[in-house]
Amino acid sequence: MSRYYSYLNTAKEVVSNYKGEIPLAIWLKQFFATRKQMGSRDRREVASMVYQYYRLGKSVEGSFETKMMSALFLCRTEPSELLQLLKPEWNEQISLPLSEKIKLIANLLSPELIFPFTDYIQEGMDKEAFNLSHLTQPDLFIRIRPSYQKQVKNKLETNGISFTEITDNCLSISNTTSIDTILNIDKEAVIQDYASQLVGDLLTPLLNNKNTLKIWDCCAASGGKSIMATDILGNINLTASDVRSSIIQNLRKRLERAAITRYQSFVADISLPAPQLKGHLFDLIICDAPCTGSGTWGRTPENLIHFKQETIQQFSTLQQKIVSNTIPQLAQEGYFLYITCSVFDAENDTVVSFIQQQFPELKLQTKSLLIGYKKRADTMYAALFKKE
Repeated sequence: MSRYYSYLNTAKEVVSNYKGEIPLAIWLKQFFATRKQMGSRDRREVASMVYQYYRLGKSVEGSFETKMMSALFLCRTEPSELLQLLKPEWNEQISLPLSEKIKLIANLLSPELIFPFTDYIQEGMDKEAFNLSHLTQPDLFIRIRPSYQKQVKNKLETNGISFTEITDNCLSISNTTSIDTILNIDKEAVIQDYASQLVGDLLTPLLNNKNTLKIWDCCAASGGKSIMATDILGNINLTASDVRSSIIQNLRKRLERAAITRYQSFVADISLPAPQLKGHLFDLIICDAPCTGSGTWGRTPENLIHFKQETIQQFSTLQQKIVSNTIPQLAQEGYFLYITCSVFDAENDTVVSFIQQQFPELKLQTKSLLIGYKKRADTMYAALFKKE
């Protein structure tokens, strides 16, 4: 019994001291490193409790214990020993559907405050469904690379890994599943969210091009979009850049695992002009812009409490600088693909309007809010332009 009270006290210590300056996962790793006496089971339980606490956002007022018990009740579906100690009547109802559990604690809960920034989100979203989606841990999604469909599925089945087939190439798996020792990650399959995979559908206009396409992934990060573009378009000459050398080093390792050798990469802050690209024009520029990540907070729920509203406009301003410095590198008849993992209008439609005003030669082909919150996935935004 004392172990579970210890978990509660440790979780309270985490919440009291964590201020949101760095991702919670990194902070927890540092926190546990100073507590060698805690076993792996103890660390997992405390981390789970903390993440579930943050999933409530600002929807429950009261003491830490009240919030924590509410979080355990709403976010879990299996009985909790701590809940049994402190709220046994809730523990008896823990397997009820979420909608029923919400009714049982309606006097404590304001569901609309789980995501407390809904005044700023994109039109077309189901606000209630989006709010409640944060109470559930998103799934792990993989994209199977060309010619590996049978091999990947056989490996998962042989190892007893349950999966849901979303499409022929997209599988969802429980987020707690370890697949690194089962699959050759990046060679056979790429860990890539469902919504991120949907971005690939926007590349259809570039299919069946007989020429070698010159593509610049200008905010490449770890290279997920670069690998996807290679898999979909095949014959490409890839250039990838990002703002930090450590990111580019990781990208190079990942492209090596993916057996992609025909590429150039460089480090650049493209909120400023990139002199490295003077005289170079591209058939496709992929701009997966830095953003608030608000469509992914189901995976990083600490942002539901620690995010600062003024950051939205800061990112919108940065995004406008980035597109202003990258679009001039677009070839005639070329395509510009703008992407965020944000649900905020200022980072999405507002930036699209900016592009239309500042670059009238670019014609909007399509834009889409890629809704993942109904599939235990992230939500993203993408817009495709063509220079005519």
